[in-house]
Amino acid sequence: MSQAPATEPVRVAIVGSGPAGFYAVAALRKQRDFAFDIDMFDRLPVPFGLIRAGVAPDHQKDKTVTRNFDRLAREPGFRFFGGVEYGRHLHLQDLRRHYQLVVFCTGAQTDRRLGIPGEDLAGSHSATEFVAWYNGHPDFADRRFDLSCASVAVIGLGNVAVDVARMLCKSAAELAATDMADYAIDALGRSGVREVCMLGRRGPAQAAFSPSEIQELGALAEAEVAVPADEARVDAESQADLDRDADRNAQKNVQAIQAFAEAFAKQSQPARRKRLTLRFLVSPIELLGDDQGRVRALRLARNRMVRGADGLLRPEPTGEIEELPAGLVLRSVGYRGVALPGLPFDEARGVIRNVHGRVLVADDRPLTGVYTAGWIKRGPTGVIGTNKTDALETVTGMVDDLRAGRVNRPEQPDPDAVVALLRQRGVRVVSYPDWLAIDEHEQAMGARAGRPRVKLTAREAMLALLDRER
Repeated sequence: MSQAPATEPVRVAIVGSGPAGFYAVAALRKQRDFAFDIDMFDRLPVPFGLIRAGVAPDHQKDKTVTRNFDRLAREPGFRFFGGVEYGRHLHLQDLRRHYQLVVFCTGAQTDRRLGIPGEDLAGSHSATEFVAWYNGHPDFADRRFDLSCASVAVIGLGNVAVDVARMLCKSAAELAATDMADYAIDALGRSGVREVCMLGRRGPAQAAFSPSEIQELGALAEAEVAVPADEARVDAESQADLDRDADRNAQKNVQAIQAFAEAFAKQSQPARRKRLTLRFLVSPIELLGDDQGRVRALRLARNRMVRGADGLLRPEPTGEIEELPAGLVLRSVGYRGVALPGLPFDEARGVIRNVHGRVLVADDRPLTGVYTAGWIKRGPTGVIGTNKTDALETVTGMVDDLRAGRVNRPEQPDPDAVVALLRQRGVRVVSYPDWLAIDEHEQAMGARAGRPRVKLTAREAMLALLDRER
């Protein structure tokens, strides 16, 4: 039975304040048949998810999308509840008691595993935690990384791996111009790292980074880029794929890689104090430790690209093994979603079980009024803007369900009810105006230092600032 356009605003809860969550807000605001009152919840006191805690500190342009999100957050009918953790302060039954529609946009909060011996040695870390650390994520601000070692291995050749390698290679002056956490600027500025080696199991034609990311490495003030000549060459099968598919990004990547290899081959001696080496067709098969239980090296298998029966090229070991010294290993082989209490989860894919954003229970029926968007819906793929199309798909399904009357019937839809519940549970909620006060403080501190902002990296410091402002 179809439902006429609502006269009262539809109550919507969005769990997660990253790009997927805000793009869902934008898509809801464009609907003409229904009005929406939207409450957004985040476990951190501050919004914007990976834009604040994941985008590289020297990529400020990529963060300007938050201006559009800020505009949405200032509109009537939107509330931000920072410092509210799903599964701790609020549960699924709470959300369904207060809202017709609930959308989970919690992203992919952990990293994929390599599954090799020695992965958990001291000095072996996920790139996820390293990125969160240097970006000032409150959960990671107290992490420690041994930056006194001379050699670091970064496993992976995606954009996150390039960001990590770039941060390790930047000069103190380059770092000081960013919004990186102060403690990370200090630690990286005093780093003893002189050699950073990025490792990819496939060839140059299959590199996952974007052309702009790889080309940016050539502008580092204190680091030269090295690529072994034999690993920069594109094998015949990969070249055939390049010629046939005309993938411009892959072609640009290959050109940049080969240009680095040619320039490095012409050098008679090191030109800069640091070296960033890009390795291709090598797979880590073991991390080796010293007698203190710390990583000292990686055992690598050399690969070649082989076309399978399905027509796809895949790396295959040649049988040749080498050892690469490293005192710090950062694993960047992908993110992975984390199961949420009360929601069906696809362990194999690391996503909430869903079809086009509708959450599915065990018998593949939609869970009425419950949806998902972003990485926790589709897996950790795409760029920030990919979440816009993804969120629109979810919102389209939500509106279709509204028209058909397939909505949750909340027992307590009054907007004040959830506020009272959180107060009863002793939750210190950070509102959007509270965030604006934090934002203003950080930007003012940054302006005095000639930086985009100086981040507050501890919850206690954020709350103390708000207490002083009141």
